[in-house]
Amino acid sequence: MAYVAVSGGEEAIEASIRLLEYYRSGTEKDLDLEVIEEKMSLLVDRVMSEAGLYSKTYAALALKQCEGSSDEAVFLLRAYRSTLKRSYDSLVADTRNMRLVRRISAAFKDIPGGQILGATYDYTHRLMNFELQQEDAPALCQKMLQEIEGQEPVEISPCGRVSDELKAEGLIDRFEPDDQEPFDVTQNLLEFPAPRSARLQTLSRADTGFISGLAYSVLRGFGQVHPTVGELRSGYLEIDVPYLEDPAESLWIGEILLTEVEVFNEADDKDQLKLACGYGAVMGRNENKAIAMAVLDHELNTTGDYPTQNDEFVLLHGDSLEMNGFISHLKLPHYVTFQSKLDAVRKTRRENHD
Repeated sequence: MAYVAVSGGEEAIEASIRLLEYYRSGTEKDLDLEVIEEKMSLLVDRVMSEAGLYSKTYAALALKQCEGSSDEAVFLLRAYRSTLKRSYDSLVADTRNMRLVRRISAAFKDIPGGQILGATYDYTHRLMNFELQQEDAPALCQKMLQEIEGQEPVEISPCGRVSDELKAEGLIDRFEPDDQEPFDVTQNLLEFPAPRSARLQTLSRADTGFISGLAYSVLRGFGQVHPTVGELRSGYLEIDVPYLEDPAESLWIGEILLTEVEVFNEADDKDQLKLACGYGAVMGRNENKAIAMAVLDHELNTTGDYPTQNDEFVLLHGDSLEMNGFISHLKLPHYVTFQSKLDAVRKTRRENHD
């Protein structure tokens, strides 16, 4: 069969896009961005994290545009991010000053500052709640306001990390301070071996499912097994930028919701009688991703033959945009290359038959 050029492709593509708009609209009821932003907040947080852009409104808009596909939404948000001007580099933010909404430790029952359960699905029954089909959102909001009315506000003071005390005792390996500027993976080509700052940035933007699967493989024995969550904290972190007229001063520009995790594991050198620490931090509320990131951070800081200890394997294949783009391109026409493969198979079959 000879290669035949497809005719009428432009009209077919235009019709496909119109049909896509029909699928997206679906009903006369409009879907407000506020509804997506507030009622699908975990999905919005995931898209922001993988896109590397903190904007709940734009993440909600991207999800509305692509029928809720997180992969496509990340693509849209990253593409928009690439058009934005970078006016400032923020100052280093200390997460010890985080305005906490959740903080737990699986390593210690009693920790300085106390444990804060916050909002989590960890203790729910995970059964379908069919009453939500008739949920009255205004009435629910009013009920919640009535419950908290008159209650004394609980003041939660910023507190240090659980690992601080262990480091003070010499029980945890410390990462030596690096005088180099953090590697920016959005403006520089990733090279290997990658510096730790590049690895952490890439893991933070990586596909949640991919790095969760890799972390799961570590727990099943394909790596340094079973770390312990020393601390998981979520909260709001203030962001400041230098004041141009006086570099010694800074300007507060807002705050972001962040999830941060430290996991403890055995150190590589068993004779040290110390623990090693893995670190993870992601935008929004995405605890499993932050834990998986911390597990992989520890793995990439070790030497070995497991795939999770190979930074090129982990970092290049976990990028949601690259991964889904390359897989998606398989749907595009490959007529010429496939005909070449087919001709080679037919030629070989004829030669063997003769």
